[in-house]
Amino acid sequence: MNTRQAYWRDLADFSLYLRDKASKEIVDASNDEIKSYLKDLGDKMHVKGQNTAQIATRTVARRLSALRQFYRYLVSENIRKDDPTSAIESPKQGRTLPKTLSESEVSNLIKAAAIGGGADSLRLVCLLEMLYATGLRVSELVGLPLSSINDDRQFLMVEGKGGRERMVPLSEPAQKSLEKYLDVRQQFVASDDKGTQGQWLFPSRTSESGHLTRQRFAQLLKDLADTAGIDADRVSPHILRHAFATHLLNNGADLRAVQKMLGHADIATTQIYTHIVGEKAKKTVEEKHPLGQKVVGA
Repeated sequence: MNTRQAYWRDLADFSLYLRDKASKEIVDASNDEIKSYLKDLGDKMHVKGQNTAQIATRTVARRLSALRQFYRYLVSENIRKDDPTSAIESPKQGRTLPKTLSESEVSNLIKAAAIGGGADSLRLVCLLEMLYATGLRVSELVGLPLSSINDDRQFLMVEGKGGRERMVPLSEPAQKSLEKYLDVRQQFVASDDKGTQGQWLFPSRTSESGHLTRQRFAQLLKDLADTAGIDADRVSPHILRHAFATHLLNNGADLRAVQKMLGHADIATTQIYTHIVGEKAKKTVEEKHPLGQKVVGA
């Protein structure tokens, strides 16, 4: 319903533009008139400062998509013989870089989670250390069966998207936090549990699934961010997954290795993190390298 209303607004906007500029009905628009409309739309958004360049590009692309569907319908119904949008290319949209955290911010989160030292604290530290060590998707992490841990607890067997299994190594800090958590894990299992909770690495007495939910873990992270002095909007399980990948590449990890650990089927998905690393390197050169400084009066 929302999509339909958005398309209707887009068509209505172009119809008003066409009547004002050419005294024509939308059914009779030409290729040049559509291109002129899209150009004017982009220019106005920039001049008025309504949006960033990226949002303006997305808006123009959406308007063009609405017009394409409209004119294809007219052609299919023999109302028009030609589609005036067929030769118009969509504007190229830059891919949004994933949000991430610095290494020190992740460290502060883990330190904040350790405050108190009780069972809840040990579980939260374990969740953080394991997520940061493996880059698991949040659904993979909270849904880990107890059997996913191998005997020496140096690796996890993870079933990801499409049922694909992968083996992910655990860092030494993650192994230590796991050992401490396992000593108190039984406290999260109800005494009358019939197996629904006991099979999970992170059991829960209150969830229907028997294990900690994604929503609950996300909320725990938001609360933890406040304690660590970090904007809660910048902290989520998925952002920690981004931090895992970004920090590995920052420290020289192989892209293929990161792809396997993240469970990406296509390396193109993993390559987005190289842009983050590249931007960081570029900024460092501009700020720190003597040749990167602007010369006064140049």
